[in-house]
Amino acid sequence: MEQFSLDTPQEGFIDITGKVRSLVRQSRITAGLCQIFVPHTTAGVTVNENADPDVAADMLAALAQMVPKLAYRHREGNSPAHVKSSLVGCSITVPVLDNNLRLGTWQGIYFCEFDGPRRRCVWVQLIGG
Repeated sequence: MEQFSLDTPQEGFIDITGKVRSLVRQSRITAGLCQIFVPHTTAGVTVNENADPDVAADMLAALAQMVPKLAYRHREGNSPAHVKSSLVGCSITVPVLDNNLRLGTWQGIYFCEFDGPRRRCVWVQLIGG
């Protein structure tokens, strides 16, 4: 398993495609799977369009509408971040072929920060040969 860290903004989508792609290429796996896992309860990971930055902004706006800041019971005051993390999810799996991530033309991998700024970890497990 590989891992890397990143410093995040208060909230946002951070394109980590290049970092994950680099780990896949270094691994020399010709065919298999790449599992990306975020070990945090107020962050997530997703695949979405990486050609237009407005898509990430739209995703954040939609999540803010779905999960408004209300009087939640969790005392830390970051319940919306926990809910958004559960909605987005903490892991994705991407196929690997010929030592490359098999993403669609417009797809990228995004770390989703909902309770920053923080120093976060991303775990990458490569399966195959």
